[in-house]
Amino acid sequence: IFQLSILCYERTKATTYQLAIMSDNDSSSVASSSSSESSASPERPSKKIKTDTTIPPPLELAPPPVSTQNKSTKKEKIIVLLDQATLETVKNRRGLYELMNCDDHRDICKKKLKKDPNIFRPDILHQELLALLDSPLNKAGYLQVYILTNKNVLIEVNPSIRIPRTYKRFAGLMVQLLHKMKIKAGNESTTLLKVIKNPFSQHLPAGTRCYGFSKEGKLYDPYALAKTLLLPNPTESIVPTCFVIGAMSTGHVTVNDHPYIEQMLSVSEYPLSGASAISRIMTGIEHHWGIV
Repeated sequence: IFQLSILCYERTKATTYQLAIMSDNDSSSVASSSSSESSASPERPSKKIKTDTTIPPPLELAPPPVSTQNKSTKKEKIIVLLDQATLETVKNRRGLYELMNCDDHRDICKKKLKKDPNIFRPDILHQELLALLDSPLNKAGYLQVYILTNKNVLIEVNPSIRIPRTYKRFAGLMVQLLHKMKIKAGNESTTLLKVIKNPFSQHLPAGTRCYGFSKEGKLYDPYALAKTLLLPNPTESIVPTCFVIGAMSTGHVTVNDHPYIEQMLSVSEYPLSGASAISRIMTGIEHHWGIV
């Protein structure tokens, strides 16, 4: 019996050893087959990125500026008068002067001045000056601006001035102008703003044709207006042109206030703000003269 048990033990041991060898051979064959397959299969080429080889058409060049075509000839400027601007100063509780407006000085307007606060809108003048002085027509050197206040103060504006973008700084500049009568550049002798003598007509060149703008004037398309009043080339213009545009909150420009006005014109059948009307007028002139 003892010999029989030893024999059975040796047989089971041999059987387990043979099974282990077979399993090792199978795993090695599988690994070799997989490696051979991987080595045999070629690598896939990477996808080519599609690129658009078409060249866009060249941009159309703008016409050369009018100011560079005839440098030797004299430029005839468009004169603009901003009429009835409300520029008045008032002393506050701290003893400092401020530009009167309908928001900050409503009680003073009602009780002390006995006037409607909505009349005092210097922000309208601020918007109109930005529309004028930022226009390509002014940057090309074809614009001259004047301001006439409701107190009959006449102000000449240098075309090279950069009007403050914020109303608070603009108000401070106007207070300084009304008290010192002129504003000069920082370190230069150039006068940017100055109060000049009335009447406005004496500052117009001889033969100037003046036109007023109002909702009640004769309706023109801005482009047709420029073609009707101005020659195609500004350097060929012999007769200067003046536009009178209102800078007030209520009312409009009248011939009674400016007898030198030949005709009242309009650029829209709808009532527009002063800055919007100025933008339409400037756009028509710039298109007519080729100023981009």
